[in-house]
Amino acid sequence: MSANAHTVISLNYNLHKDTADGELVESTEGQEPLVFLSGMGQMIPEFEDNVAGLKAGEAFSFGIKSENAYGKRVEEALIELPIDMFMQEGKLMEAVEVGNVLPMQDQNGQVSPGKVLGITETMVNLDMNHPLADQDLHFVGTIIEVREATAEEVEHGHVHGPGGHEH
Repeated sequence: MSANAHTVISLNYNLHKDTADGELVESTEGQEPLVFLSGMGQMIPEFEDNVAGLKAGEAFSFGIKSENAYGKRVEEALIELPIDMFMQEGKLMEAVEVGNVLPMQDQNGQVSPGKVLGITETMVNLDMNHPLADQDLHFVGTIIEVREATAEEVEHGHVHGPGGHEH
């Protein structure tokens, strides 16, 4: 649990590989800011620890080693699934191409990205490792807003209103 348990934090960030000068992987610039509810395990714990004590207008720049971010690549995450799972009206779905990343849902309803490594007549080979596994990360950004979460947001486990989910 972070120091600011159950606060709503809005921020803009750039995510780089390795260092602040590394390749830009992701950015909120020109888009909606990232809005999350702290203390709920929604974010990488070390990311949350680095931004939880900051106030609106404060800048941040910090690195996270791969083992504390998306972990190490594991062989068990290389899977084969029957090609039938990817057929629609008797044809292979258009998105199923080598190199494409597909949203795959497990038996618990969790959605994870799976990169298509190969396609045979009977199977589709997927890499279910997170795309940033084995990758050190560096975040640079600015806090936009910090506010107390409402009781309903804490109960539901997510942010309501702008940048959040409506239910």
